Amino acid sequence: MPKIKTSKKKFPKGWDIVEPTLEEFDIKMREAENDSHEGKRKTESTWPIFRIHHQRSRYIYELFYKNKEISRDLYDFCLNEGYADKNLIAKWKKAGFERLCCLKCIQDPNHKCICRVPRVDLDKDQIIECVSCGCKGCASGD
Repeated sequence: MPKIKTSKKKFPKGWDIVEPTLEEFDIKMREAENDSHEGKRKTESTWPIFRIHHQRSRYIYELFYKNKEISRDLYDFCLNEGYADKNLIAKWKKAGFERLCCLKCIQDPNHKCICRVPRVDLDKDQIIECVSCGCKGCASGD
């Protein structure tokens, strides 16, 4: 007989602080995944998923690094369980990447994503919209 998988995770102290918000993000993510993709470009259908993933990671990042409201144990638990993207957070800690929207925008060193170009270097009438994630400009600074 196969083993029945049961979740015996022990949640760290302070989990009750982040749990309601993470559940809201989970509901939003399910809605975005089940949303109709008719009339949208292929890449455009994944933009809401990227945004929610970014918001959830930013929430955990700000609670730990900026506001210091959660413990290291809870932060590590959130990273290990996939509630936040540890690679994206690692980039946010580096200068020039504080507002990075997703890792796709910096993966290819020969290609500079339009959302990573500072607004000063663009025409005033130019509309910024990243093809891969739909970001409207995440370059640090103006």
